[in-house]
Amino acid sequence: MHLSIAFLVAGYVLSQFYRACLAVLTPVLKAELGASAGDLAVSLGLWYVAFGVMQLPVGEALDRIGPRRTVGWLLALGGGGGAAAFAMAGGPWGIHLAMVLIGIGCSPVLMGSYYIFARSFPPALFGTLAAGVIGVGSLGNLAGAAPLAWVVAAVGWRATLWALAAITLAVALAILTFTRDPERVARPEGVAHGSVLDILKLPAIWFILPLTLANYTTAAGIRGLWAGPWLTAIHGADAALIGRVTLIMGFAMVSGNFAYGPADRIFGSHKRVALIGNTVLAGALVALWLNPGIGLWGATALLGLVGFFGSSFAVLIAHGRAFFPPHLVGRGVSLLNMFSITGVALASFGSRPVFEAASRAGDPAHAYGVLFLFFLIPLVIGLAVYLFARDKPEAAG
Repeated sequence: MHLSIAFLVAGYVLSQFYRACLAVLTPVLKAELGASAGDLAVSLGLWYVAFGVMQLPVGEALDRIGPRRTVGWLLALGGGGGAAAFAMAGGPWGIHLAMVLIGIGCSPVLMGSYYIFARSFPPALFGTLAAGVIGVGSLGNLAGAAPLAWVVAAVGWRATLWALAAITLAVALAILTFTRDPERVARPEGVAHGSVLDILKLPAIWFILPLTLANYTTAAGIRGLWAGPWLTAIHGADAALIGRVTLIMGFAMVSGNFAYGPADRIFGSHKRVALIGNTVLAGALVALWLNPGIGLWGATALLGLVGFFGSSFAVLIAHGRAFFPPHLVGRGVSLLNMFSITGVALASFGSRPVFEAASRAGDPAHAYGVLFLFFLIPLVIGLAVYLFARDKPEAAG
């Protein structure tokens, strides 16, 4: 079981790495392939779209055939094949295709580990284990920053991508070799195999979905797309300063995941922890919205708060998982993950026209204030709906 989890976590490190690497590769891809920052924003959005769309078949596969084959084969063919396609890309469309393949390959990795946690460990440990995987996996986000830049400078970006393809294939092979599927769940007599529609028939889930859509979107969207341009426009930050500030935000995201995990056991409630954390997150976004020209130290502190308190994804998954019947766990956690990733994809595509429209006034601070409001509104809506969520299944009549 420990080897099962270890290699799935290694796969999730790769998943985090692939979604963060384009920022570092931007200069060399522009110089050699003519891929602009806008092109790469589309590539990243396509990664999230492919990842999100795959969650429904991934959930079905986890419940039917288990995580070993679901994760192993998709990571090998999609992740390894996509990295190889990236290494051979001749222009922006080649990068788009590669990122779609990589998104497909990475789509089952986190949910595979969550499926094992849900089926093989006590329910009280699910939130802690789920957050721990994200915390460790977030190291891939950090590896996709300065360490990647050093490797690319030393051996070139194509050689780097070929090496990543080999590493991804090796991790996939290890998953196929060492991962053990949990024992199959016997469906209750007279109950059909079920589908994601059965998950959507659970009223409690509808009060969790809006916040799941908005929470990770905030931290991932700002960290992945807008922190650097904002720091440059307001503070004249160069690449080195952007790297330092976003590294602090990245470490805050890692720390937040590790903190959220045991917090739900300390407070005795997934809902209470998620409400407190996301309320603080909303407060940080309000501060950024009202004062987008804040000084560098204040900007760094607020980005750190967004990173730390915007890491409650695992707690929300744990909250929803409590309502899923055992034979639908794979579909349930994958559905929540689909909503989370869909939120990031929508923000990747939607934030750019919002910012461009706000920029027409010629005031960068105002434009970024509107951008932070763009992230704040869905979070507030999600929080308002989440207030009415049931804390535990026992609360149902």
